[in-house]
Amino acid sequence: MAVQTKTNGPARSTAPSEKKDERAGRDQLIDGLNSDLAGEYQAVIMYTHFAAKLTGPYRKELRALFQAEITDELGHAQFLADKVANLGGEPTTEPRAVPSANTPREMLEQALAAEKQAIKDYSERIHQAEEFGDVGLKVNLENQIADETKHKEELERILIGWEH
Repeated sequence: MAVQTKTNGPARSTAPSEKKDERAGRDQLIDGLNSDLAGEYQAVIMYTHFAAKLTGPYRKELRALFQAEITDELGHAQFLADKVANLGGEPTTEPRAVPSANTPREMLEQALAAEKQAIKDYSERIHQAEEFGDVGLKVNLENQIADETKHKEELERILIGWEH
């Protein structure tokens, strides 16, 4: 049985297979957003952990850098959790595994890898949001990519010329 859907133009038929495709797209988007949410939780834990473990002559400056990132990542996590819930999903409570790092350079390298991964993941999610037809989500994810890119570039600048 086809369902009539009102649009700005003439009514069009929405077949059950279209509804099934929409549900599949929504479920795929929710899964991706939950993966991104797990990455943001990882970042919060990682930056908190690294800020606590820092040693060396740049401890104070790096601690401030890591602590400042926590606020941004928490904001990203809240946005993602809200979006998953708004789409009818259950926001994850599990972070991705936090990488091990013992020296300030290793911490910076791990943080850089996490920022690059977030940019890659959000780029994929933008494509999914476009396919799903959620322009607001697309724009918000683009803004999160801008934040993550800023973080990535700052880490890259700190690592230039950094000796072990």
